[in-house]
Amino acid sequence: MKNVTKVLREHTMQIVLVLVVIFFAITTKGSILTPANFNALIAQNAYVYVLATGMMMCMLIKGNIDLSVGAVVCFVDAIGAKLMVEKGMPIPLAMIVMLLVGLVIGAFMGYLIAYVNVPPWIATLAGYLAFRGWGTAILNGLTIGINKPELAGFTNLFNGFIPDVFGVQGFNVTCLIVGIIACIILFVTQLRDRATKISKGYEADSMTAVLVRCVIVSAVIILFAVKLAQNKGIPLTLVWVAVIALIYNFITSKTTLGRYFYVTGGNMEATRLSGIDTRKVLFSAYLNMQFLTVIASWITMARLTAANPTAGTNFELDAISGCIVGGVSAYGGSGSVFGMIVGATLIGVINLGMSIMGIDANWQKIVKGLVLLAAVVFDIVNNKDKNKV
Repeated sequence: MKNVTKVLREHTMQIVLVLVVIFFAITTKGSILTPANFNALIAQNAYVYVLATGMMMCMLIKGNIDLSVGAVVCFVDAIGAKLMVEKGMPIPLAMIVMLLVGLVIGAFMGYLIAYVNVPPWIATLAGYLAFRGWGTAILNGLTIGINKPELAGFTNLFNGFIPDVFGVQGFNVTCLIVGIIACIILFVTQLRDRATKISKGYEADSMTAVLVRCVIVSAVIILFAVKLAQNKGIPLTLVWVAVIALIYNFITSKTTLGRYFYVTGGNMEATRLSGIDTRKVLFSAYLNMQFLTVIASWITMARLTAANPTAGTNFELDAISGCIVGGVSAYGGSGSVFGMIVGATLIGVINLGMSIMGIDANWQKIVKGLVLLAAVVFDIVNNKDKNKV
């Protein structure tokens, strides 16, 4: 019974995600499971995955957040559109300028928070107001379109698809092969990690638990692969998201720097006394946040084929919601990239499902608010139970 309870507790959001998908599959009469909607789920939520990855790194340190990311997306997009469209700057050079602008913002925010001791929500709230206004001023309140032939390389890089090398009509075989390879890699890595833990004397999940987890995740991967193969294939936004997720999962689980984020969030004073420069860790979190914000701005501008004053609206709330629902503690010190992806996907499925059902936008906000509150309450109750044990 204890093992069952432990599994249910650790995989609550995955179970909820499956139940929500089943619910919308029934209520939308299967519409949510069409290939086009699988593609829409990825395209519409790519920025959430990217921003939530950065937000997770901030939240690991005492639940800190960055309220400025949506405004910075607007600001960076405005600069990029001006340079590409009006100044005729080459795409690679314009992207470098956008990246440098983001890094300068991140360094400035990080310095204020880590070294001047400005509370994160105040520093980033100031950025939220300033950069939204600055971006709107650069655009003069207007939209600058980038749907020009000479800018097709930029839009295709973030909004295109990987072509099928086999050239089969109506089904992207390459997409299915990639999905199968991903499943094989999953099994190999999970089994190898388990063997490594056992050899080092660490506690490891049972072979049954590992195999069941791999089978379930592989089933999801194959489902996505088949659906995407029926609709143009693998979107490049998915490639960007997958690469970022894999890199940050490695950083947080396999590197010393990643462990610094967790221990700093768990007990900052004890971490400082142990010789770790907690200010550098905090600074790097906000510098990294703006680095990922620039990538989100590229994805957003390519998808909209424009820069406009409303770009990035509520992006920070979506990123925070994805983290909280995905199990990243609001108090810091715990959370994972995989959990964050599950949380962001759950929010995306709820958005998509309610949109297909034609539910009023105001009611959609109410539902998302309740889901977020439930996730926080679950985190608090779960931590209490752990402390009792």
